Parts: sequence; C-alpha cells; structure tokens
Amino acid sequence: MEIFTMIDIVGILGLPYPKHNEFSYNIHCPCCDDPKDPRSKHLNINLRKNVFCCPKCGLGGGMFDMYAYFANVPRKDVYKDLCWKMGRNLDKNGESRKAIPITPPFPEEVESPLMDVESRHATYTALLSRLSLAQDHRENLRNRGLTDAEIDRLGYKTTPVAGMSMMAKQLRSEGYYLAGVPGFFRKESGEWTFVHEARGILIPVRDQKGLIQGLQIRRDNTEKRKFRWVSSTDRKDGCKAEGWAHLAGSVSAQMILTEGPMKADVIHELTGISVIAVPGVNTLTQLKTMLEALREEGLVSIRTAFDMDFTTNYHVQNGFRNLLSLLDSMDFKFGSYVWDPRYKGLDDFVWEGMMNKNRGAGD
Repeated sequence: MEIFTMIDIVGILGLPYPKHNEFSYNIHCPCCDDPKDPRSKHLNINLRKNVFCCPKCGLGGGMFDMYAYFANVPRKDVYKDLCWKMGRNLDKNGESRKAIPITPPFPEEVESPLMDVESRHATYTALLSRLSLAQDHRENLRNRGLTDAEIDRLGYKTTPVAGMSMMAKQLRSEGYYLAGVPGFFRKESGEWTFVHEARGILIPVRDQKGLIQGLQIRRDNTEKRKFRWVSSTDRKDGCKAEGWAHLAGSVSAQMILTEGPMKADVIHELTGISVIAVPGVNTLTQLKTMLEALREEGLVSIRTAFDMDFTTNYHVQNGFRNLLSLLDSMDFKFGSYVWDPRYKGLDDFVWEGMMNKNRGAGD
C-alpha cells in the first residue's frame, strides 16, 4: 500500500504550508471562516497525526477525508486519485506496485497515552487541593448565583502562576500519576511540570460518577475562546484533553443538556435539576459515551438548553441538528427549553428571576 502523509495532501491541494518545524497549524476553514479576514483561521491541520478539525463548525477527519472534501472526490476514490496525481502505477487490483515513502516521516509521537479516569481524578484532586481561588474569581462565581459552600464543593480554583515544577515533584513523590494526565509534561531536563496557562478559573469536568476527567479554564479578559481545555498535547510525555462531557448532579429520568461545565454547575445549583454539558454543540463524541452510561442508569428524557443565539447562529444550528439526530438515534425523548432572549443562557435567566423575586420580597 502506498504511504501518504498529511503534508503530501496539503501540497497536492495547494493549501498553505506550516512554518518551519511546525506540525500543528491553522488555516481558513472553507465552511465557516471569512476568507477576507486574515485572522479568521479555525481549521487545524496536524501533520504528525494526519488529521484536521475545525472546532467552530465540526468539519474534520483524516487526511483522505480532507482530500475528498477539498478536491471534491468521492471518499472511496481518494487513494486511486492520489496515486494517479503522484505518478504511482496501480496494478489490476488498484494496489500500488511499490511501497515507497513519499515524504520523510515526522518524529515519533512524544505524547503519553491517556491514563484511566480514576488515576486522572486522583491526580487532579491532589493538584486542586494545593491551589487557591482568587477573590475576584470567587466574586465572579458568587455573581452567577453560587454560594461559597457550593464553590468550594465544586472545586473551582485559580490557575497557578508559579511553582508548577515543585507541585509536580510533590505529586510524584506521593505516588500520583502524571504521565497520561492532560496538563502535565516533562521539560527538556526530564523534570515533570504543569502547563503555564493564562490566568483564569479552573473548572473540574466530571463524569457520571463524579470523577474529574479533565480541567477547563475560563480565561480572564478575553472574549474569543474564553473556555479552553487544560492540555499538554505536543509536549514531551504530555497528553491531550479529549473534550469530555460533564455531569452536574445525580442521574435522573429527565435531565437538561447544555453547553459548558460551568453553566451546567450553575443551573444545577440554582434549580436542583441534573444537567449534562458538552464543551461545544459541535463536540459530541464523548457525549454519546456518557449518554450510553446514563441510559443504563435510568435516563429517559432530555431537554436541551443552549444559549438563545442558537436560533440565529448558523454554525450552532448545524451542530444542534446533529445533536438532535444523535438523541433520536439513541431513542431518547427530547425537547428544548426557550426563554426570554434578553438573557443569553438559562443560567442567566434563572438567576435574574431569583434576584427579581428576592427584590420583590424585600419591598
């Protein structure tokens, strides 16, 4: 079988090449980016892993999928088309007669495989116990409707700004796993450390058993990509976050489905209703795994509660349709909550309603 790599596909399609020594880079997404805006580049191409993905609209797949999309060639014909364009002869079975690498291979993968969730939970719990929550972050969470007791129970912390290597050393000495836990990696010296992220609130993302699968950050002073995963992908012995779904509350027959673990935590604390959260409406792979587990425990009906801009945002609508298709294919009963569009999220709407009620009671 002929050996192709993503860099071959990029060259044949005439797409932009990466900078020197760069193997993960972004280009304009043909589905959702404005080609006239040079800053609008959401489509990520990973040359080492031979994959591409746009987190904004969900376009993605392997290198053959990318060729099929950009070249407008049926997926089943991609291999033959590539061989023909690169001057490779095929035998009567459509197989290449010689297996010749077309480009030099990239360095071997330096990342660690993902550790099991029990080990990740133990490591993250120990890490968070060593961190504190800044006063401005506590006030931010209080203004969303959370009490101090709830904030502490949920485990929110402020991103560390120093001492990451020392914390990693202490965790290792106490027997916690760092390899395979997103956020941890080894420096060139071989010393373990934790990624240095922009200042923000660390959010534990939990599974149906309450175990911390990974961490998200709500970054301060930014409007774009405000929420992002703690990840150490592409670093020595680092590990990638997987876009996990989050559960706030216990399993019940009917639950709410929204976007964002912090929003889910707030809705649950304000209403008492259990809430499932996806990191984004176009990120559904891990959601299916969680829904399968929740169905076994009694989940029957789901009510979606995405921010009200889903009614006007094309890219959100596309992902929302995919979500409803998933729920239908899994035989869940489902519907959607809508509310006053002056309030972006259900959490904002509920909290404002509670505040107005309290004001009325005080008059």
